Amino acid sequence: MELSKSLRTARVVGVVSVVVVLVLLSTNGAESRKHWVFDYFEYSAINCRAHSASLTDFGGVGDGTTSNTKAFQAAIDHLSQFASDGGSQLFVPPGRWLTGSFNLTSHFTLYLHKDAVLLASQDEHEWPVIDPLPSYGRGRDTQGGRYISLIFGTNLTDVVITGENGTIDGQGALWWAKFHKGELKYTRPYLIEIMHSDNVQISSLTLVNSPSWNVHPVYCSNVIIQGLTITAPVTSPNTDGINPDSCTNTRIEDCYIVSGDDCIAVKSGWDEYGIAYGMPTKQLVIRRLTCISPFSATIALGSEMSGGIEDVRAEDILAIDTESGVRIKTAVGRGGYVKDIYVRSMTMKTMKWAFWMTGNYGSHADNNYDPNALPAIQGINYRDMVAENVTMAGRLEGISGDPFTGICISNVTIGLAKKAKKVPWTCTDIAGISSGVVPQPCDLLSGQGPEKIVACNFPTDSLPIDTVEVQTCSYWGKYL
Repeated sequence: MELSKSLRTARVVGVVSVVVVLVLLSTNGAESRKHWVFDYFEYSAINCRAHSASLTDFGGVGDGTTSNTKAFQAAIDHLSQFASDGGSQLFVPPGRWLTGSFNLTSHFTLYLHKDAVLLASQDEHEWPVIDPLPSYGRGRDTQGGRYISLIFGTNLTDVVITGENGTIDGQGALWWAKFHKGELKYTRPYLIEIMHSDNVQISSLTLVNSPSWNVHPVYCSNVIIQGLTITAPVTSPNTDGINPDSCTNTRIEDCYIVSGDDCIAVKSGWDEYGIAYGMPTKQLVIRRLTCISPFSATIALGSEMSGGIEDVRAEDILAIDTESGVRIKTAVGRGGYVKDIYVRSMTMKTMKWAFWMTGNYGSHADNNYDPNALPAIQGINYRDMVAENVTMAGRLEGISGDPFTGICISNVTIGLAKKAKKVPWTCTDIAGISSGVVPQPCDLLSGQGPEKIVACNFPTDSLPIDTVEVQTCSYWGKYL
């Protein structure tokens, strides 16, 4: 059974709640009441759990002002003992649960009730500082370390973060202000980061106002990200939606993203650090994505791609009021490669560029990058797309002496805006072919006449992540 079908079934099943009122007499004879809520729900996951607990069992208070950082960590520490005994799940009931960062464990599910809101603490003391990623060599905002993510895990096996569209609110305005004022001591935290882990599921959640990136699986394999609603002000800095980074075998499906940066940014390390670490992102599937991002891309490949990006398959994509549809970002000094990229069935409405490739995205980790480390960009396939109200069809800029090659664009119709650029395409240092593209591409794409129709490639085989089977899991428990 595919996860998408199972999740739709779970939403129909919903949550069944029975309220049991226990009447207790106080010592002075007055009557008082405690309201116990017994909850039953079903959900789809890569694995079910034998043991369960509620956050309230560990002193959690959902009043929006009491810190629950210790309650979360105490609950997870307790439940970790069941990792080898059928695993465990932690239920977050209705309420507003203020918390700093907490770490997950293996064979574990974190489940948010539909009326549960995790509120990220505004107290920096609740955000430990950790080392920069080895494939980056430094933090993204500043030199040195970075604040740990709100929900964090490393070296895990079989971890699920899900719910009935419960909410994780990063309360990012404080962090955005520090970024703009240059007051950050360390790189801002993300909402969810899972590192060095295998068999990861992040699904059926609403993520809002992240301090920076929202979802960041890094150095992971077998990752499913599905059914997420991610929103942030479109002017918020670097609030990327989903950033698969040096990951293998990843599936991103059925997500709605409004972002101040790229909706999906595919990465694999930065300059000499990414080259040395040498872990590519590969076997990535992106399906049924809706993106709104007026100042960034629907799908970005790079700019940190020094470990390589290959075999990316994206289809059924809707971009609305977004700067670019598909963007490749790289530079001299990046090294690495972006190859075997396949995008089809994309609809774009109100765009600055439908296609954008640039080899001069010159943001570097430091001055120690190798100026002879040239990226290889090849095998880029775009097909079966329509766009309307577009300022410029394509801006394709390779690197002098290092052209981007093997570009194929077919069956693409781009409707230009009333105030569109007079020249719809600009192309330098690229090579490829086109067929059935309107308006006519630049000569470097050597347009094919109607007598020679070319259909750009899109693989017909399935990746291993598409064969992952899920189970219908359940929870039965009580909370006050």
